[in-house]
Amino acid sequence: QLQLVESGGGLVQPGGSLRLSCAASGATLDSYAIGWFRQAPGKEREGVSCISSNGGSNGGLTSYANSVKGRFTISRDNAKNTVYLQMNSLKAADTAVYYCAAAISGYVCYPDSKRYDYWGQGTQVTVSS
Repeated sequence: QLQLVESGGGLVQPGGSLRLSCAASGATLDSYAIGWFRQAPGKEREGVSCISSNGGSNGGLTSYANSVKGRFTISRDNAKNTVYLQMNSLKAADTAVYYCAAAISGYVCYPDSKRYDYWGQGTQVTVSS
């Protein structure tokens, strides 16, 4: 059974960068779409970015929320069975728990959390001076 573990969160100053990792075990990620979601206190969970399966190859179609477009980059490394979220130019509004999730129907990715079948435990990202 697929298991996902996020890492890379922490405290960073505004304008700084973090790279989040989503490491998989129990199955390979190459056939899954992977989404990154976040949830801030008092807010509903929102889709941040997602990447589709690319038929066993790295790459795939990507999508970004407008709020992070141009600042965040999602990528996958199938050899490492890991998906990354590079976050640059971080803002206080980016503070949230970040989750990765995997969708079995992997050739299309969606920002809707209901589409995803497996979830990690989350990693905290705090952007503050």
